[in-house]
Amino acid sequence: MTDTAELFETMPFAQRLGIEALSHAPELVRSRLAWDASLCTLGGVLHGGVLMSLADATGAVCAFLNLPSGATGTTTLESKTNFLRGVRSGHAVASSRPLHAGRRVVVVETEIHDDEGKLVAKVTQTQAVL
Repeated sequence: MTDTAELFETMPFAQRLGIEALSHAPELVRSRLAWDASLCTLGGVLHGGVLMSLADATGAVCAFLNLPSGATGTTTLESKTNFLRGVRSGHAVASSRPLHAGRRVVVVETEIHDDEGKLVAKVTQTQAVL
């Protein structure tokens, strides 16, 4: 797979949420999600689960691009999210970078920013190598 969108198309839930692929490389994967009232909690704020799903999908692509030779895939073992502010309009933009790419696990750090460049959430996830 060489097309950024193709990587996200393998995840039907990411498609359902409307996650848009922006770019991908082993050292950085970027995607975004448009604010929509149907994805919000009280007060018109994007739901935390939606932001976590954005980070998980983006981090999964990053982990996939950093798999060791012979591996067939990846799955999330653990994910930890720190929410710092809400998204009330525009887009949530995720940027994932590998922290560790080993034989058994890949650890990815994802930052989510709003359209103003303000940090919305920071996510660290551990992906199992399959």
